[in-house]
Amino acid sequence: MSRLPLVAVFLLAALLAACGSPPIERRDGSSSARGFSVRNLAKSDIDTVVEIHQQEILATLKTLAAKLYRRNPREWRNAGHASAEAATDALFAPLARWEQSSLKNLPWQTALLDPWRADFAGDRVKALIDGLLVMHMAAFGHRTEFYLLSEIDAQKLYNAARNTEAVVWKLSNARNERGEPVLLSNSMDPGGVPNLSFEREFGKLIALQDTLAKIIEDKSNRAIRFGVVNVATMAFLPI
Repeated sequence: MSRLPLVAVFLLAALLAACGSPPIERRDGSSSARGFSVRNLAKSDIDTVVEIHQQEILATLKTLAAKLYRRNPREWRNAGHASAEAATDALFAPLARWEQSSLKNLPWQTALLDPWRADFAGDRVKALIDGLLVMHMAAFGHRTEFYLLSEIDAQKLYNAARNTEAVVWKLSNARNERGEPVLLSNSMDPGGVPNLSFEREFGKLIALQDTLAKIIEDKSNRAIRFGVVNVATMAFLPI
């Protein structure tokens, strides 16, 4: 048998395998269905795991951005947007063409420090989310697709999780000269019950990074060096 028929048989078998089981319909209305692509033949199971984790991380960041804009409408209004949703969509628009986006060159350390400065006159939510977005994408090597030869650094994923913990502390504790939160996040409901929705989303974000870091650590057989961020100085771990 010539090589061409063999390739055709292999591609047909892969296509049938991809179509062999029905997609999962999730509670949020999304589906696990993926269109077949020859590029998928160059992906391992770990590559798929990485991509799913990245998608969840980005979705969580978008949820956090929308919640912050709703709690702090002054930020999106000052930036000239029509709504919190419009401002959120604008923040994540560069992801569609991330490799060509100038945003990926943003110094994320500076962006994560800007929102807490008393003299900062820009959109504090944008600065915060831009910094988190670029930091987390840097931890993935600024890639949005992963293949057999793609290398992911577990240390960078771990460091991104620790840096995020420092940001959560700053968001909860930063106050302006009047003693008010620089950015509103968690709150108390009228009945005195704490609303910790921001904390839950940030906890999910950190857990996703930590879990993926452990998976990559096991795959690469390169141990993660544990570290912490000094929240007083906000000197972040390198990515």
